[in-house]
Amino acid sequence: MATKIDDKQILELFRDEKTRNTALGHLITKYQQRLYWHIRKIVIDHDDSDDVLQNTFIKIWKGLENFKEESQLFTWIYRIATNESLTHLRQKQRLNTASIHPIEYELSKNLESDNYFTGDEIQLRLQQAILTLPEKQRLVFNMRYYDEMPYEQMSEILETSVGALKASYHIAAKKIEDILVNT
Repeated sequence: MATKIDDKQILELFRDEKTRNTALGHLITKYQQRLYWHIRKIVIDHDDSDDVLQNTFIKIWKGLENFKEESQLFTWIYRIATNESLTHLRQKQRLNTASIHPIEYELSKNLESDNYFTGDEIQLRLQQAILTLPEKQRLVFNMRYYDEMPYEQMSEILETSVGALKASYHIAAKKIEDILVNT
C-alpha cells in the first residue's frame, strides 16, 4: 500500500525533473477517486466521467508547473475538475442541438438507464431532483451535501462569496425538498 503523502511533498517531487512522474503517481492515487465522484455528480454518466477525469489530470499535469500555491492544491484541482465537467456538459449540449430537451433531461434519462447506478428508488429520485436545479445550485448542493465541503473551500473553487453559496445551498435544498415531498 502506498504511503500517505501530502500536497506539499507532491509539489516538491514535481519540481524535480527526476521525480515528476512519481509526483503524478501520488497525485492520481490521492485524488482520483474523490475527483471521479465529484465529476460523476456533475456529468452523471460513468464513461463521460472517466473521460472528464482523464482530461482533468492532463490539465493538472500541464498546469502544475504554473501553480503558484496561492490556494491549496486540492482547491486548484477541484476547480479544474469542475470547469472540465461544465465544459463537457456544454459541449454535449451543443452537439445535441437536435434535441428539444435541455441537457438536464438527457442526464436524468441517462441516470435511469445507467448500469453503474447502484442506488435505490429514493436515491434515483434525489438525483433526478438535483438535476432540476440550475447549474450553480446543483454544484453547490452536491459539494455541500455529498462532499461536506466547507463554504470557504467552495468559495475558492467556485470563485464566489460564502454568502452567495449559503443562499444557493438553502434555495437548492428547499427546491429539492419540495420536489421530493410533492412527487
